[in-house]
Amino acid sequence: MKIAYLVNQYPAVSHSFIRREILALERQGHEVQRISIRGNGADHLGQEDRSEAKRTRFVLDSGIKRLLLAFLRMLATRPAALVKALALVWKLGRRAERPLPVHFIYLLEACLIYRWIKDDKAEHLHAHFGTNSAEVAMLVHVLGGPPWSFTAHGPEEFDKAQFIALPEKIRRASFVVAISSFGRSQLFRQVSHDQWPKIRIVRCGLEPSFYEGKDGLPLGAAPRLVCVGRLCDQKGQLLLLEAATKLRDAGIEFELVLAGDGEMRNELERLIDTRELRPVVRITGWITSSQVREEILASRALILPSFAEGLPVVIMEAMALRRPVISTFVAGIPELVEPGEHGWLVSAGDVDGLAAAMRACLECPDEALSAMGKKAQEKVLRFHDIDQEAAHLAELFQSVRETSERGRSRQP
Repeated sequence: MKIAYLVNQYPAVSHSFIRREILALERQGHEVQRISIRGNGADHLGQEDRSEAKRTRFVLDSGIKRLLLAFLRMLATRPAALVKALALVWKLGRRAERPLPVHFIYLLEACLIYRWIKDDKAEHLHAHFGTNSAEVAMLVHVLGGPPWSFTAHGPEEFDKAQFIALPEKIRRASFVVAISSFGRSQLFRQVSHDQWPKIRIVRCGLEPSFYEGKDGLPLGAAPRLVCVGRLCDQKGQLLLLEAATKLRDAGIEFELVLAGDGEMRNELERLIDTRELRPVVRITGWITSSQVREEILASRALILPSFAEGLPVVIMEAMALRRPVISTFVAGIPELVEPGEHGWLVSAGDVDGLAAAMRACLECPDEALSAMGKKAQEKVLRFHDIDQEAAHLAELFQSVRETSERGRSRQP
């Protein structure tokens, strides 16, 4: 089956789970056309993502002239469909997060993608994230493109559901994927009960090459914790520095690595200096997927004190590498991490609880921590095998194709 994948930005360091899903579908015999709205600088990409970039078509790299030509071609060849798409753009843009002209640009992008998909004879269009990529995919379908679907990850989609027309997208999609039971519940909230059957769970997965050969590696020798993720308000790194200050003041020996970069880096740097945490806290900046893996392996545990989440892939990665997890009772995280079994969970925003969990982890005997890591790996591999999850997704694609074929066969 030929499937087109549409992502706002692909490949990207933070989107390794999409790459894994695409490659798993191809291993199962499907053809996948990769389309990204915009590109990504290659400086921060590992070899696997560089390879993916060569196989990806980038919409905005085509330039405004080509987008306008695609629009004019649509006007000449499918005027009725274009009018329907314009009406939908007007409907979506009136109460949207972004102004109406931006939604018109989405339509221009959809016109070009429609042509690419038609030329490639893709039978289904799947978007990742329920934001602008899902809107573009929806417009491609209105223009006459194939059936479409999308995966919602959260938390952004859930926080601003009405402003990104999430209910409209769910109603118009052939099916919608949630990555956790919590995520599915948030999608249930947006639509009437009769729409619930089309909302399915397909988890993000890990390929064996990520964790194979890592079973015998000991815990990091240093008393080091690593936090992996974009430096932003929802990840809770400011609270983490507050907790680190408490540990330092209590005389606890530790190292804390913030692996990533983002809009809050300057604020975090200032707090590190204000609290005189430079001897124990390090920010890496953007690093590749392989470097993230090495940082996790060099640690005793992953720590992610998030205020809002979907279900962080980095938690799956740490567990697959036999590292316990310190995180919060947020979104889909408790579906994967059981306190006392695979690590520690604390209430989001509880700096004292976070500091206590960090101390408990740092003081935990290696044997007990390794046992947690072993259980963590067993749990994540049971539920997050990429080939298994890609097979579930492929079944959904195939079901939509069969339904479409039955519908065409009934037409006079």
